[in-house]
Amino acid sequence: MANKKMYLTKSFTFDSAHNLTGYAGSCENLHGHTYKLEVMVSGPLSEEGMVVDFHDLKTIVNKNIIEKIDHRYLNELLPMRTTCENISLWIWKELEPYIELINCKLEKISLYETADSRVDIVREK
Repeated sequence: MANKKMYLTKSFTFDSAHNLTGYAGSCENLHGHTYKLEVMVSGPLSEEGMVVDFHDLKTIVNKNIIEKIDHRYLNELLPMRTTCENISLWIWKELEPYIELINCKLEKISLYETADSRVDIVREK
């Protein structure tokens, strides 16, 4: 079992508004979503038998991502067109340094804009 790689995933939700300026469709209008964010990390198994404490991962994501974007107008906050893809990239860039501080690697982010529409970013091998 020593050579097995372990992955840990924590889920979050947040509510934000945005609009896709210059987009020829209904998403050009101001609207909101209840987003679901899944953060997957990997790392070595500690002496306590954990990759990372779920509480610690929750604290990192809440402080560095959720508190910044929950109940916010994303167009005023993020420096790009606020597509699900671009929001995911922003989350990855913001979060990765903090995940490295806890001796883990950010492996995957899944961002659901709706219950059946999501974007996945996966670490390249």
